[in-house]
Amino acid sequence: MTKKITEIMNQESSLKSSKSEKKIAPGQKISNSDRKSFIAAIDNLFLKLELSYHYQFYKIFGTDDKLAEAKKLWAESLKKYPSECIDSAVEIVIQSNDYLPTLTEIIKACSESMGTINIPNPHDAFIEAQKSSSPRHSFPWTHPIIYWAGRETGWELINSPNNSNTFKEFTKIYMQLVKELKAGKNFEIASREKNEGIEPLDIQLFESLRKKHDL
Repeated sequence: MTKKITEIMNQESSLKSSKSEKKIAPGQKISNSDRKSFIAAIDNLFLKLELSYHYQFYKIFGTDDKLAEAKKLWAESLKKYPSECIDSAVEIVIQSNDYLPTLTEIIKACSESMGTINIPNPHDAFIEAQKSSSPRHSFPWTHPIIYWAGRETGWELINSPNNSNTFKEFTKIYMQLVKELKAGKNFEIASREKNEGIEPLDIQLFESLRKKHDL
């Protein structure tokens, strides 16, 4: 039962590499550090489930083969969530469940850990930021938090296809903003049309120009 998800995923990486590349968002590449972080989160998830639901865990995942298949399935289903989200979700589920949770319950917990309202996961938010257009303050965002994450990351960086660390940086900022949102911070997008409208006419300047040009 000690076989880690690292070994499992490495066995199939060469077979699934082409498919995985097609699912990655434009400009997004999974770095080694992101992969290691995700793998650690999956291993940590199963370790906590094993320690919390010992008897039930071994009844369901009682052999190395069953555990390996479960880790592959769960990793595939949870790959769109950042490792921080998975870690948070398993803690929430363990505290509220008397019985071994299903994959569906873990996925639901991951979604709920994004906030108390319907907030896209980092992957979907990143794609929305890439597809956004100027003026971005008036773009129909799914949630304002995506705008602020994109703004702090940098629009030029988000739209650059050559920076493999952009998604990682966006996710880091996005998850920090999610924490602030859950803590009560209000995210709004001020309308530049109101704040940066036509400036009041400078009467003195107008008069001087009129006299200068004999109008």
